[in-house]
Amino acid sequence: MKPPHSHRPSGGSGRPPSDRGPANRGPGQGTGGPQRSSGGQGQYQGSGRGPGQGGRALPPNRHAQPGAAPDPARHGPAQHGPAQHGPAQRGPTLPGPTLPGRVYHSDAPHQERGPGSKTLHARPPQTPLPPVQPPQSRSPQIGAPRGQGGGPRREDRSAPPPTPRGAVWLYGYHAVAAALGNPARRLRRLILTEEAEATLATHRPQPWSIAAERMDRTGMDRLLGRDAVHQGVALLADSLAPPQLASVLERPGPILVLDQVTDPRNIGAILRSAAAFDVAGVITQDRNAPEETGAMAKAAAGAMELVPLIRAVNISRTLIVLKAAGLWVVGLDASGQPLTGAALAGRRIALVLGAEGEGMRRLTRETCDEVAGLTMPGVMESLNVSAAAAVALYELGRPT
Repeated sequence: MKPPHSHRPSGGSGRPPSDRGPANRGPGQGTGGPQRSSGGQGQYQGSGRGPGQGGRALPPNRHAQPGAAPDPARHGPAQHGPAQHGPAQRGPTLPGPTLPGRVYHSDAPHQERGPGSKTLHARPPQTPLPPVQPPQSRSPQIGAPRGQGGGPRREDRSAPPPTPRGAVWLYGYHAVAAALGNPARRLRRLILTEEAEATLATHRPQPWSIAAERMDRTGMDRLLGRDAVHQGVALLADSLAPPQLASVLERPGPILVLDQVTDPRNIGAILRSAAAFDVAGVITQDRNAPEETGAMAKAAAGAMELVPLIRAVNISRTLIVLKAAGLWVVGLDASGQPLTGAALAGRRIALVLGAEGEGMRRLTRETCDEVAGLTMPGVMESLNVSAAAAVALYELGRPT
């Protein structure tokens, strides 16, 4: 019969573990195997206490021979006596087999704990990261000059320079020639190309009330914009002051009322037709109608200097004023009866035209005395508002 605990290495006690205690162990006797050194490079991992201080013994390495002392070349000399606390000497990672499930850190310093606690390997000190700065906004600040507050801004070289407040650039032979002959216009600059000066003189003979400046077409394109069909002629002048309705009523002829017509070229073309058919004036809504522009003057072909353009705050109330002045208000719409000049002979007419697509607004339509349409036997159902105005004015002025 084998003695109890015969598998333990020699040098240990033959009594069962229950018969032994910490008080019976002496220095270097522990469990019969080598004790763990305080440097953390031995065969066991314990609480950091030296021999005779109640250190917890771990199972021996399965590769070690019973009764054999630890290899100093591999594990280093065993430490006997009181444990040496403090950081261990850093060295290379231990070679050779290790216990399964164990992680050995030969170069990490120990962190001292209290009695009865396990030794933990402290992480190496880390360099604190710099504070994260919030991203700076790239939007320009209110009131910041151009190019500041949001980074450099690329200048748009294709955009023309701003026009002085209260002024407008007029371009084209007919528009500039008519403005040169209008004493109500205040002129500021006249710019011509070399070949356009002679052509303008045929429309408005010299002398002119303002001296001309020479400029090539490239400079004029940059000044007016590439979309402006200037024909080499441009005039900077103040906008015309809108006349009063009373002064328009004193002039003979019909009156045109535009209900929310917003395209400046359509308004310019209507002004041109109005000048051709002796219209007393054109009324637009102040809030939704465009300001006087060079495109409007170019489409009007000089009629802006001849036909008064009135801006009314309320179209329906203006129609009531026209009725009170003795005018017969006719709204132009495709749903009405055909417009005939013979049926309206002997009356002064105020012709109302609505915006393209939407037509007249409900209140404007209800304020009219009657609604009439144009007779169109072809396949087209409607006309452009400026073309419809020209046809209607021709019908109203046709002799009976």
